[in-house]
Order: sequence, then structure tokens, then C-alpha cells
Amino acid sequence: MIRRWLALLCLAAAPLYASDAPVELKLLSEHPLEGMPAGNLSGLAWCGDALWAVSDRQDDQLFRLDTSTTPWQAEAERFELPPPANSGLPWGMRMRAWASGQVRGGQMDFEGLSCDALGNRYLVSEAHAAVLQVSPAGTAQWLPLPDSLVRQARASGMLLHFNAMLEGIAVDPNAERLWLAAERERRGLLVLHRQQSSWQCTGSCVLMSEGGSELPPAALGDTPVSRSFSALSFFDGKLFVLEPSAYRLCRRDPASGAVERCWSFAAEALTEERRYSAPYGNVEALWVDAEGAWIGVDNNGMRRGDGEKRPVVWRFAAPAGGWSAQR
Repeated sequence: MIRRWLALLCLAAAPLYASDAPVELKLLSEHPLEGMPAGNLSGLAWCGDALWAVSDRQDDQLFRLDTSTTPWQAEAERFELPPPANSGLPWGMRMRAWASGQVRGGQMDFEGLSCDALGNRYLVSEAHAAVLQVSPAGTAQWLPLPDSLVRQARASGMLLHFNAMLEGIAVDPNAERLWLAAERERRGLLVLHRQQSSWQCTGSCVLMSEGGSELPPAALGDTPVSRSFSALSFFDGKLFVLEPSAYRLCRRDPASGAVERCWSFAAEALTEERRYSAPYGNVEALWVDAEGAWIGVDNNGMRRGDGEKRPVVWRFAAPAGGWSAQR
């Protein structure tokens, strides 16, 4: 207890959230996934009449989730992947990503998934700092992002470390705004606006950038961990951000990135049965709707306390009063 209080004092200068003690979300159900042979669930999105998923180990597939079976079945939809353009990442970082992909699979390292009202799917590539659009017909193309995106992000302290790059994506229903999340060291939010057939920064691409550490939930001890983002979702005019190290979901202003309210899911995620041995949070996928939130776990092949080794999707109920409630 003393060590935890000392750690809290060390973090006293860190930014405060709108809610110092987030309300706990209620878990409604959990669903192991069959049919993702490489595992590594890294993105979720509701597109049309189904929930879809992406794996960061498979470059040319999306997965439609058949939720009528037990366990859920992931049905692969293949697409032809075009070669990515140079986003401006340093040569050394691109070579490290290439070498990592050769060893573990997944040259693109797709780390997020979103969907617009027309059913187009948007995947963010961590390895290339790029966004792939896949149409409902399965045609894939890389979005023409501005050269200034990576440059501005790096000038703000983001995208400087291998395997700590772009980790989340969200698009509004009309596909007029697109948000990207930088994972950690430093974490942050970026925004792009569609102008006819291209995407541009209106002023700065950077909404916010934040470093530092924070204490994990008490069940994980008193060693501070890096602040991090792992997924984004846009709903009802707000941006929702998954914070894996804190086991927290936060609502943020889509124009500024400022945090408005947070909800915790630590009580449900950190039971002995659901806990993994990894010292970091491994929730990586998020989709928010009026009734609740879908949260996906990338277990990296690890077994949790009850022996489950498959990727898992959790369904949490929306908080009392809905996601837009002020308190």
C-alpha cells in the first residue's frame, strides 16, 4: 500500500481526467472466436448487418463474424492487397517492420478497423503509417494521405519508436473525417478531413500528444505503466478511445481530443479466469453503439487463467443514461 501511495505522488503532476473514479461497465457476454488461424484480433467494426474483425498477422483478409453460432465463427473475406506508398517513415523503421513481418507474419501489421455508412472498411497499417480502404465488393485501395501527417506526428513526439506507432482508426459515417491513434511513447490523436478525392490536414493533423506514465488498476500492482491508446470508435458525434494499460474506455471531443468522461472495465477483465500473464493490457479492438461496446482481446497466443487461448470479444452494456451522459 505504501509503495502504491508513493507511486501516486510521483504521478501527481500528470494530467487529470474528467472522472477521477470511472464507473465500471457491466459485462453482458464474452465470445471466443474460431476461424482466425493466426489469431491476433486487432480491430472490430460493425459494417452493414455484421460485426467484422481484422488480424494484424494476415494482410489480405477481413473476417465476418457469424454470431449465430457458439463459439462465434470468423469467416474470411479475401481481397487483393495493392503495394503501399511511402508514407515518410524513416528507412530504418520501415526495414525493422519488414523484418518483423517476415518472422511473425503480417507485413502490413493492420492494427485497427472502422466502417462508414456505405459499408467501406478502413484498416490502419502500423508498419507503413497508412490507411487501406476495402469496399463492400472487396476492392482495396490505399487512401492518399498528406505527406505532412507523419512529419507533424513525429514533430509532436509520436511515431518515433518501433512497434509503438498507429494503433487505432475511426471514420465518421459520411467518411468526411478520419481519426488515427498513436499508441504510446508518446500517445496521441490525429485527424484528417476529406477534400474531394484526397485527405488533408486542416491546419494541424495533431489533435493531442501526451507522454508519461500512470498506475494500472490495483489488481496489477503499483508499478507505473506508459499511457497508451489501442483503438478508436466514433459514435453519436463523439470519439471513444480504448486505453489498454488503464483498462478504461474514454469519451473525447473529436475536434480537440480533450477527454470528457471515462468508464472502467477492469473489474470484469481482471478476474482470475480472464487474466493473462502479460504485464500490459491486451485489449486492441473497439466498436461503440447505442446499446453498448464491443471490445476485442488480442491475446498473442497466450492462455488466460481459465485456459482459453482463442481471441475473445466482450460485450459491455452502455452506462446508465447512455454514452453522452455528463456524469
